[in-house]
Amino acid sequence: MTKGQTIHWHQFPDAAAVAENAASRILAAASKAIAQRGIFRLVLAGGRTPEATYRLLAKAEADWRQWEIFFGDERCLSAGHPDRNSTMAAKAWLDHVSIPREQIRFIPAELGPIEGARLYSPVVAESLPFDLVILGLGEDGHTASLFPGHRQPEHALVVAVSKAPKPPAQRVSLTAKALNNARQVLVLVTGLGKQGAVTKWKEGKNIPIARITALDALDVMLDAEVGYVSTTSRH
Repeated sequence: MTKGQTIHWHQFPDAAAVAENAASRILAAASKAIAQRGIFRLVLAGGRTPEATYRLLAKAEADWRQWEIFFGDERCLSAGHPDRNSTMAAKAWLDHVSIPREQIRFIPAELGPIEGARLYSPVVAESLPFDLVILGLGEDGHTASLFPGHRQPEHALVVAVSKAPKPPAQRVSLTAKALNNARQVLVLVTGLGKQGAVTKWKEGKNIPIARITALDALDVMLDAEVGYVSTTSRH
């Protein structure tokens, strides 16, 4: 893990409880950001638990017109493809609330990883710092589309991924440099298969999730299948 970052670990009985708590935290962060700065900038993740969170947000009351949405990564598939993170988020949540369309900043991954990353980089650069970033965790320790063994250009905010170890191989991803430039980061981790990755993270192994920090608060939301963890740690 990154030295100096305090990680707050939160454990819940099941994935549904993780999603419920995450939705509450997102809504609270939005209210605070809008009150202080007039806008709430949120970065979305793909995956089952984030999807459950988005379905809860679709039923919530919020000042949606002051929300601005970004994506942590996207698969290089045609626009509207069912396997894209943006399609999932739209069906679960974004199509059901009044966030202005121009404030939903889709990654143009259908143009390919290089062009998609090139076009999304200035969108990210002009929007930092984010208020909140949602991330998941893969069994190999990857987060967004940042995989073990893949190098990231030191100063890049968005990277083209051409050899992802799980399909599709081509993706566009925000880098740790961009994801870390957020006031708050929520990592949602559910399922028995994630135990190994969490253990490696806590042991300080060099996996992508261990490079994630936050400007104010880094919170990890776990379900009971992942196993017991202490409430805080500092590395």
